[in-house]
Amino acid sequence: MVDHDTATPGTAPEDEAPLERADAIESRFLFVDVAAQRAKQLRRGARQRLNTPEVETSAGWRPDQPHKLERIAMEEVKQRLVLYTLPSAPSTRPQNAD
Repeated sequence: MVDHDTATPGTAPEDEAPLERADAIESRFLFVDVAAQRAKQLRRGARQRLNTPEVETSAGWRPDQPHKLERIAMEEVKQRLVLYTLPSAPSTRPQNAD
């Protein structure tokens, strides 16, 4: 997963492009993995990306209420604010037993 804390939306200077959005995550297992990694970043002091005017949050989310870092991470992933990379698949070619 790529950490883009220096390019938080709404706080970048005018000459920098805003943070790009990640692709939507279809797999719930990938969602959990990305959100867990993001929660770890938040626990280590990374800045939240939700409290900016250009970010529209999900129904039921209230930014004025305190939330656990895991819940914040899930909302950031849901809003596609967390960029991630997937490892390349290992080769499935059988090895020769010469």
